[in-house]
Amino acid sequence: MPSRSFIKLSSPATKEFWKIPVVFEDETLLALDKPTQLLTSPDRYNAERPNVMKILHRDIAARAASMGERGLAYLANVHRLDFETSGILLLAKTKTALIHLANQFGEERPHKRYFAIINGNPALDEFEVDQPLAHHPIRVHEVRVDVDHGKKSRTAFKVVERFRSYSLVECRPFTGRTHQIRVHLKHYGYPVVGDKLYGGGPLLLSHLKRDFRLKKDRAENPLINRVALHASELTVTHPVTLQEVTIQAPMAHDMAVALKFLRKFGMASNQPAPAVDTSDDNPS
Repeated sequence: MPSRSFIKLSSPATKEFWKIPVVFEDETLLALDKPTQLLTSPDRYNAERPNVMKILHRDIAARAASMGERGLAYLANVHRLDFETSGILLLAKTKTALIHLANQFGEERPHKRYFAIINGNPALDEFEVDQPLAHHPIRVHEVRVDVDHGKKSRTAFKVVERFRSYSLVECRPFTGRTHQIRVHLKHYGYPVVGDKLYGGGPLLLSHLKRDFRLKKDRAENPLINRVALHASELTVTHPVTLQEVTIQAPMAHDMAVALKFLRKFGMASNQPAPAVDTSDDNPS
């Protein structure tokens, strides 16, 4: 089996370093498994924050080793992932490919599959939220359901595993609005674990383990310290071959660890075996 390929990014300003797995690459496309806590592109409110595209463009211009090996002269992101969301980020190596893929996303053709750990247990195993979304008029970082002024937004959800007070859900967004999955889950009453912006509570071991004891003068840390959302699968039409290409990224390590604790200490009664492999050591 071929070894995994990586792209190494760094930010001297913040002294951060990222070794990002490549989950798909050919002469036209490059797909990365974006880590959490990293922006896709410049922040509209703070352009100095490190982000994938700014660092990649810097390294291409400087002919950095990781870029030179690939002969990259052009790279553009086709879509975005939130700062805390991990998983597949698709990039185009040519302007022609970018236009082709942008048209697909504009027509809502790509098949997207995410996984989220949510607070609570929905009554239905499968449900759909079809509610228009718009940026909040006052709170600049927030998005809200806005029936009068929002853009069409639709997401299908399926409960994969149920735990006491938590669930793992598969999310299939048909549109690509900012914070769409997070806001739709909040609207339905089951916000994503760790999503402070939209009311998602933390996942704490003390909520799962009945005999949990915290040492004196110690604060308890969450089992996952970010929004528990991962972009797992993306299917697009290849810009050159016109064949369907499905790209997958294994469950992020921190989400996989959180699920291990849920399965060990937080199982609901009569819960079947997992319907999806959420281990973090799958080959890409």
